[in-house]
Amino acid sequence: MKSKKNLTRFTYENSAFEGWRLSLSKKGTSFMRYFPDKKFGTGKKSLAAAEKTLVELRALLDGGKLVDGKLSASTIKKAQKLLADAV
Repeated sequence: MKSKKNLTRFTYENSAFEGWRLSLSKKGTSFMRYFPDKKFGTGKKSLAAAEKTLVELRALLDGGKLVDGKLSASTIKKAQKLLADAV
């Protein structure tokens, strides 16, 4: 499996972690979450969860309020909650 925009595949031979990392920056704020294969069962399932979360996060951030050219605190909190609750 190859990495995609905002999604990076991590496979370490000497470590127990294998999975996907979602990383997105918008208006000076970065958002990141790992989707381990171990939690989701397979690489395809963890990728599907990461892609679904990425779509939801992009929609939230595109419709989010801006304050002085930056994301508002409420939009950032909503995005962090979305990432924390991602399944």
